[in-house]
Amino acid sequence: MRLNQYIASCGVCSRREADKLIAAGRVLVNGVIPSPGMQVSPEDEVQVDKKVISKVESRIVLAYYKPVGVVCTEKDAHAERTVISEIKYHTRVTYAGRLDKDSEGLLLLSNDGKLIEAMMKSANKHEKEYEVEVDREINGDFLNRMANGVYLEELDRTTRGCKIQKTGKRSFKIILTQGLNRQIRRMCQALGYEVVSLKRIRVMTVRLSDYNLKSGQYVELPKAEIDKLYRECRLS
Repeated sequence: MRLNQYIASCGVCSRREADKLIAAGRVLVNGVIPSPGMQVSPEDEVQVDKKVISKVESRIVLAYYKPVGVVCTEKDAHAERTVISEIKYHTRVTYAGRLDKDSEGLLLLSNDGKLIEAMMKSANKHEKEYEVEVDREINGDFLNRMANGVYLEELDRTTRGCKIQKTGKRSFKIILTQGLNRQIRRMCQALGYEVVSLKRIRVMTVRLSDYNLKSGQYVELPKAEIDKLYRECRLS
């Protein structure tokens, strides 16, 4: 197994972040700084920041109802409330797909970096569903333009086509298969609307409503649900 893949399988970080750790000299294999692309076996001792790491034996996935005001970051001296500090889980977990500070709803976290990476990869087109309210009444033109893709000038990108359904005069549900930064807020703003509230209600096969969570609560997903996520991500 490649070293960066091994580090990710230990739940330390993603493979891309592992490459940065290796390049920074923060990884040792059998006490020696490794070469790029090195292969490791179960007999090798791998250290990150002088701590021996090992592959994740039990797969953990948490469903967390992130409240408004909590920041999706692991290290930010200016953030008063972060996901990791709010949960205080006994094993290191990281999240798949951010929710901005002003948004709420379902956030999935896991100790398996490989699963996190597969869930976040845009090319895999995994679905995420949201409930959104905007500042004024929406019409058919708004819905069509949102569904067909919106050009975001500041990112110089057009969003991928999506599913959208009107649920009220100023509200709608939307299903995305990509995760651009503050994507829904940017899409609405480009069409002259401002988001009043935004709540993520589903990530892939996991629905917030299935677990009756209140804001700030989390639950460990049952094995059957975890297995389903792995199958959806085409992981063993």
